[in-house]
Amino acid sequence: MIRKISLVTVLFALATTSSAGPVEGQTRSSSAVVLYEAARFIPGDGRQPIANGAMLVENGTITKIGPKGDENLPRGAIRVDLGDKTVMPALINTHGHPGFQRGITYSADNFTRDTIMEDMNRALYFGIAAVQSQGIEKGEVMYQIRADQEAGKLGGARLRIAGRGIGAPNAGPGGATYAGIAYEVTTEDQIRRAVQELASKKVNLVKIWVDDRNGRAPRLPPNLFRAAIDEGHRHGLQVNAHVFYHTDAVDLVNAGIDGFAHLVRDKEMDDQLVAAIVRRNVYVMPNLAPEWNTYTELPHWLKDSDPLMTLLKDSVSRPVIERIRKAYENRDVTAVDRARAQYAILQRSLAKLAKVNAKIILGCDTGLEDHLFGMSEQHELESMVNAGMTPMQVIVAATSRAAEYLKLDKMGVLAPGKEADFLVLDANPLDNITNTQRISRIYIKGAEVDRAALRPSLTRVVTN
Repeated sequence: MIRKISLVTVLFALATTSSAGPVEGQTRSSSAVVLYEAARFIPGDGRQPIANGAMLVENGTITKIGPKGDENLPRGAIRVDLGDKTVMPALINTHGHPGFQRGITYSADNFTRDTIMEDMNRALYFGIAAVQSQGIEKGEVMYQIRADQEAGKLGGARLRIAGRGIGAPNAGPGGATYAGIAYEVTTEDQIRRAVQELASKKVNLVKIWVDDRNGRAPRLPPNLFRAAIDEGHRHGLQVNAHVFYHTDAVDLVNAGIDGFAHLVRDKEMDDQLVAAIVRRNVYVMPNLAPEWNTYTELPHWLKDSDPLMTLLKDSVSRPVIERIRKAYENRDVTAVDRARAQYAILQRSLAKLAKVNAKIILGCDTGLEDHLFGMSEQHELESMVNAGMTPMQVIVAATSRAAEYLKLDKMGVLAPGKEADFLVLDANPLDNITNTQRISRIYIKGAEVDRAALRPSLTRVVTN
């Protein structure tokens, strides 16, 4: 039986402005020394699970992990028997766009601290410990949130930022919601100055849009994206690219790009490109959200019997859930067939990358309209397995490798010296990856997340 331990419970306080405000005031670590015992611990770095294991956590940091009985408990340590549960690292999303959806509305006006924090709190509820925003960012609010989190004043999933992304004129994020956000550049000097400005604001990485955005804009010329990559690296920043065309991907790999925010979408990646991605250690976010368009009827993960729907009902308002479900009524069969053909390209490319152990990381454009934080990441894991990855490869992609890419060197692995950010699951995700959705508990820096306290703010019906 799991004992309730007040010393390791994270206390959340609702924002004082209103009961509907974001949840803030998270206790970031515990001073208790706690030994967790469980049926299995999945380290997250590809090593085999530790059966009948134990993990010692001191001051929010893992100090020992191994088979049960090998440890010498410090005096005063608390023992927590998790029984037949599975423990694995909390998830990390490398590609999100927080701040634009508030209830059933999606607009630039929603981009506020409260909305961003609701996204971060919902991500945390689903087991996401960190989110990298990918360049659709306005003003100073995200910098302020990041600073408050780093100072221990604010909870939620840890926010990483890219500031304003960079592209050719009209080549940034599409739609009126995002108008005017991206840098628009036409010269090497402009793109270098944009990267320099981002570096001065201490962004976590640089995002560039390279393709023609379905013909509505010019592509970013090779001399410009090479300048962005060079300038980013001069400032110690990784640069990743929104890409569509195979030819652009080849050129970007040769230019030294650090990561792709999407798979190639005009054709299947050929063997030469895949080999170059592996050789040059390019990180790839599969971004399999287009799979949502391949159903002619309500998909299983939106049905009441599914564990993902259980999480949704606990953390999303009913009108939003109803709208997501309604989108699957009266589907255009021709459009679905077209989506399936396009999606199959992504699946085949991902299978190739997985076969040669490319550096695949969890990233799925979370935060686009009705692509809710937490829900999208959790379903992406299932889509990755369905595309040909093993559950172990997917867990690595969503934990240690994502942390490696984002330079979160204390996260993503259950190992001594790492922060105790972990999920306690009711079933083994190596048997079925959807078991990552069967969350019993979540711990951040050794302190349990009070998920019940999060629910009221996440499920409230927003009136605009």
